[in-house]
Amino acid sequence: MGELHEGDKAPAFELPASTGGTIALADFLGRQHLVLYFYPKDMTPGCTQEACSFRDLHEEFNEAGAAILGVSVDSLDSHAKFVAKHELSFPLLSDAGALVAQAYGVWKEKNMYGKRKMGVERSTFVIDRSGLIRRVWRKVKVNEHADEVLEFVRQLA
Repeated sequence: MGELHEGDKAPAFELPASTGGTIALADFLGRQHLVLYFYPKDMTPGCTQEACSFRDLHEEFNEAGAAILGVSVDSLDSHAKFVAKHELSFPLLSDAGALVAQAYGVWKEKNMYGKRKMGVERSTFVIDRSGLIRRVWRKVKVNEHADEVLEFVRQLA
């Protein structure tokens, strides 16, 4: 799958959620903007900081008409521990087969300590109510990222 760009239709997805059941892109169409962020691994320092930043701004995102979903290849059990430990206020989706990560073009070869392996490239997509990708951040640096995403979402409202 090629890279997704602003203005592209967001690939449909339906994944198991930390809140129980499944969550699909279709659940938000016509109702809310969606902040869909992909992150490498539960409980790691950067991913924890990013999740907590989105958690701390959750009310502001709600007021701006946007829902937040975090996606990683971790299991629902792992997500449950991560949510509980950091009191996350939004669902985490389990993309165990990395199919959604592949559809969004964030499943990349990474070089970790001299070993090549596939993994999620930290990326965020803002999808509007009509299902179009309005903004893409790739290779996200977690400092100030949630604030930057919130600023963008407020401009959509």
